[in-house]
Amino acid sequence: MSPTAASSTSARRSRELAGCTPDELADVARALFETIPLPAWVFNRETLRVAAVNDAAVQHYGYTREEFLSLTVDTLRPPDEQARLRDELARDVVDGPEQRGRWRHRKRDGTIIPVEITRHHVTWAGSPAWLVVVNDVSAREQAAAALRASHDLFNAVLEGASDPIFIKDLHGTYLLVNSAESAALGCTPAEMTGCRDRDLFPAEYAERIRQTDAEVVRANAPALFELTLPTVDGLRTYLVTKSPHRDTDGSVIGVIGIAKDITERKHSEDMIRRLTVAVEQSPAAVVVTDTKGRIEYVNRRFTEITGYTSAEVLGKTPRVLQSGITPPEVYKDLWTTITAGREWTGVMQNRRKDGQLYWDSATVSPVRDTTGVVTHFVAIKQDVSAQRLLEDQFRQAQKMEAVGRLAGGVAHDFNNLLSVITSYSEMVLEDLGPADPRRADLDEIRKAAVAAAGLTRQLLAFSRQQVLQPRVLSPNAVIEGVDKMLRRLIGEDVALTTVLAPDIGSIKADPGQMEQVIMNLAVNARDAMPEGGQLTIATSNIELDSHYAGDHIPVVAGPYVLLAVTDTGSGMDDETKRRLFEPFFTTKEKGKGTGLGLATVYGIVKQSGGFIWVYSELGQGTTFKIYLPRVADEPMAAEAPRSPESVHGTETVLLAEDSPGVRSAARQILGRLGYTVIDAPNGAAALALAASLTGPLDLLVTDVVMPEMSGRQLAERLTALRPGLKVLYVSGYTDDAVVRHGVLEAGISYLEKPFTPERLARKVREVLDAGKRGEP
Repeated sequence: MSPTAASSTSARRSRELAGCTPDELADVARALFETIPLPAWVFNRETLRVAAVNDAAVQHYGYTREEFLSLTVDTLRPPDEQARLRDELARDVVDGPEQRGRWRHRKRDGTIIPVEITRHHVTWAGSPAWLVVVNDVSAREQAAAALRASHDLFNAVLEGASDPIFIKDLHGTYLLVNSAESAALGCTPAEMTGCRDRDLFPAEYAERIRQTDAEVVRANAPALFELTLPTVDGLRTYLVTKSPHRDTDGSVIGVIGIAKDITERKHSEDMIRRLTVAVEQSPAAVVVTDTKGRIEYVNRRFTEITGYTSAEVLGKTPRVLQSGITPPEVYKDLWTTITAGREWTGVMQNRRKDGQLYWDSATVSPVRDTTGVVTHFVAIKQDVSAQRLLEDQFRQAQKMEAVGRLAGGVAHDFNNLLSVITSYSEMVLEDLGPADPRRADLDEIRKAAVAAAGLTRQLLAFSRQQVLQPRVLSPNAVIEGVDKMLRRLIGEDVALTTVLAPDIGSIKADPGQMEQVIMNLAVNARDAMPEGGQLTIATSNIELDSHYAGDHIPVVAGPYVLLAVTDTGSGMDDETKRRLFEPFFTTKEKGKGTGLGLATVYGIVKQSGGFIWVYSELGQGTTFKIYLPRVADEPMAAEAPRSPESVHGTETVLLAEDSPGVRSAARQILGRLGYTVIDAPNGAAALALAASLTGPLDLLVTDVVMPEMSGRQLAERLTALRPGLKVLYVSGYTDDAVVRHGVLEAGISYLEKPFTPERLARKVREVLDAGKRGEP
């Protein structure tokens, strides 16, 4: 309606009302007041009491009409707005006959609602009053809040997207872009908004973009395009989804687009296409399947690894290779990954056509066409069985080395304590009379120390820190020497057979330690055959080539003597074989074994320069194969041990030992035998004592490993000052300058800890008497 028409209508209504009597006008006003759909009331300007209220107000605010008419208008406001109300009402004469405002009202149930009100000056019952008309704007504010939230969510999604998103009008003007879109062109969304493609791209690229926009608008349907565009990072390829942008009545007013950067994926596809020419000659197996997993192509290497021909697998799935050993979760993860368009890499254990198992390392990738749709999967596969074997062997070797270092360190420290216990217990036993009741208790202490010393020797054997006295010997002679003892040890229900090569080569090893190896393996075999069986010990000459050495780390190629011990017992599972040589690991019942027998075998073989392997299956028996380096020398005849006639002496002995307990025990032992003993806690103190000594000094007894100055350094300095000085080294540790890798150097006198008084006395006397016999 035009302003002129509205004015005419208002004038007409005024003329109509002008002809009404006051009573008639009052009736009209009352009817309007009661029927208006908005809440309305009249209140006295002086008392603020509500004088009249319509039904809409009663219903909207929850008061009865009687309750409403008993209120003052300030009670309809929250407490924090009542002062403002009174201030406004005080200014109503100044502000004019009509007032509008935004308030908060309180309903009868306490609910606070936002309202817009209009107040008019009226006279009611002869008194000045206000007519109030209320508009509850709660719904409008909620809608506005929802709109703001929707707008914020839209902006969050738009800006949170990593892919470029844009909206353009029909002229190609950008109406909205996200940061990913503008960042690709090196600008901000605000700088890009309002621009056209020709403002942002070179002409040939802008024209291609406009063509794709036109196709979407013309077809009035979404479409997918692959576009290569210049960006701040150079040319990039995008897979762009474009859809018509419609207004509320469905008319197309522009284009909405989402772009996916597929540059890297395109490079991968191009690489695959370039490699198809050479793939048949690839050293890796190549398998191409459709999206259902059906094999469409295999190369020559695949047939070589699996034994299947192309004709045998085409149309089938790679399940023909499954062994049943690889967990199902591996295959599930593979399929989930590649069907999601991602590359999968993993290792599985497969089975060849002939039934042989092998480890298969595979990388499976999706192959897409130019529109980005996955059409095939390609798998690049390698037989990594040899690599897995080497890795397992290397990890096992590392574990055994770590355990060995720990065991050796414990044994070394324990030997000092055992030397003290053994020495003092034997000295006290010498002092006690035969009938002394304390002898039995003390003898038990000595026996326990001796048993503990045996355990430490086994730990040192495992850790390759025992002291060996090797000589060239025949392994056949060692086996023949323990034959009778073995037969008694294994019992009558185990048949022992020896198959000894007559032309067996020589080895260089400690004969006592080799006997221990054979005995321990025999005992282990006997325990695996509780109901009897067959035990076979065989020897042979063998050459290990580089191929075998490469498959059996850390074997070194060369000539070896093979000692094989085979039983027909219960065999072992893989977990037992993995832990077989660990100290204290045993499958026997509690109290039936220490778990050190095979650990000792392992250490002796390793320290002798050899290698040991075990072959076993549950129910199929076990074979231990020991490879010891073959030497060209002839076996040496064993020397008969010589014992000194007397262990007493009157010579002067300088004792250098950093362990107070060991030093005190050794001093007392030698002092009891008549020697003059001077002792020092370290090398420097020993040098000072020797320098101040005016009389003869016959023997230096020194610990090998001491702080600041080793026993070897001390001996070298003292023998330079006293050329005739004899030296006896004492230690329980082999990684030092005197004992190299557990083998004594020629001409070295050595006493291993823990020692007994008798062993110390005999060794001291032996070293002192060596010169008298003309020995070095």
